[in-house]
Amino acid sequence: MPGARAWLSSVSRYGRRLAVQAADNPPGCFARIVLRKHGLDPDRDLECVVRHPGDYQMDLRRLRDGSIDAAYVGSTLSPEQVAEEEGFHVLAWVGDHFQIPTVGVAVDPVHIPLDSPALQARVRANQRALRTLAEQPRLAVDYIAWFLDRLTRDEAQQYYERYIGPYYSSDGLVDLHIAQQGIDAVAAELGVASGAAEEMYQPGQ
Repeated sequence: MPGARAWLSSVSRYGRRLAVQAADNPPGCFARIVLRKHGLDPDRDLECVVRHPGDYQMDLRRLRDGSIDAAYVGSTLSPEQVAEEEGFHVLAWVGDHFQIPTVGVAVDPVHIPLDSPALQARVRANQRALRTLAEQPRLAVDYIAWFLDRLTRDEAQQYYERYIGPYYSSDGLVDLHIAQQGIDAVAAELGVASGAAEEMYQPGQ
């Protein structure tokens, strides 16, 4: 979720300094995919200032003092609320340009048997959480307001409606067409062979 200083009104601007995670970790890889969708080469058209994943408050400080022009920040910040407070613009949200399902439990059966009681308990907990998000929006908003405690209740509601409600389902099943597009995009960015979504997500298991 890039944020930017007020005068930077479009993501398609050249020569700007973007604080972003490294290209070899998931947030950095996803950011590069979005930049390319906007016609920008992250290695040539921008100065990518590599930052470590973690608290994004330093990015906000650097935006304020002008040492960077934009920042790729995670979902622990509410972009619209921060932008309104700080006078920034929300340039792009990754989910509008590129989607890859990340909800679920992934294990290596070589190390954790699929019939492990602990694993099955973890899956049930994950399914309960998904049902809560999808079927009890008021409770979900309560949790968001507790976790993102700089938000008002109304802002937490807006956050849920923008970033949570449309994307989580109670059954947790994956749209394999969307998943395949995401897998292909990541593989292309990393320069590796793509895989089949149905093999990675194993619907219904």
